[in-house]
Amino acid sequence: MITRYGYDVVGVVVTLCLIGIAAAWFFVDGKVLKSVLIIIALAFLTFTLYFFRDPERQSPSGDGIVLSPADGTVVLIQPVREEEFIGGEAVQVSIFMSPLNVHVNRWPVNGTVRFFRHIPGEYIVAMDEKSSTRNERTLIGVEHAGGKLLFKQIAGFIARRIVAPVQIGDSAVAGQRFGMIKFGSRVDVLLQPGAAIDVKIGDKTVAGETVLARLTPNG
Repeated sequence: MITRYGYDVVGVVVTLCLIGIAAAWFFVDGKVLKSVLIIIALAFLTFTLYFFRDPERQSPSGDGIVLSPADGTVVLIQPVREEEFIGGEAVQVSIFMSPLNVHVNRWPVNGTVRFFRHIPGEYIVAMDEKSSTRNERTLIGVEHAGGKLLFKQIAGFIARRIVAPVQIGDSAVAGQRFGMIKFGSRVDVLLQPGAAIDVKIGDKTVAGETVLARLTPNG
């Protein structure tokens, strides 16, 4: 299954690859060069289809759980201050998404979107802690039964487009798709104090399935 957020890119790549294959087949002399060009086009097409894959997921249910919004690797867990939505102390869990990960993002909790902001910025490598405050990013704040949660879609060195068709007032349904970041990136999840973190640095996460944390009634 290909994500609807990638239809535009996939359409362009499929067209260009088919044109390239046809041109190589009919207009290039030499079997070796013809084969190489066709293989390159097919490899590029295969990678594009693989990148924009969107597998179905089975989300766990339960009160107070926070699901991972992204596939990737946990690279940072630390206390921070977040003044724009949470309004004070928070715990940040950062997930790095390589170009080989599924890049469709999913809601981490049930609730209502109360905050949304897109910030233009740089394109530092997403593994770098500074990317959280300097790179282009989208901030989405969800009010849930236990309080507030903020997460950031952060563009990386390769990623140049954040897709987040989200508006204040939208309903968030844990595990459901809401957007993506194209070609390598990072997602930060900021939780109110008191949340019990269920992952550690180096853990692999699966969007909509991995439990990142468990919330207290006020977290």
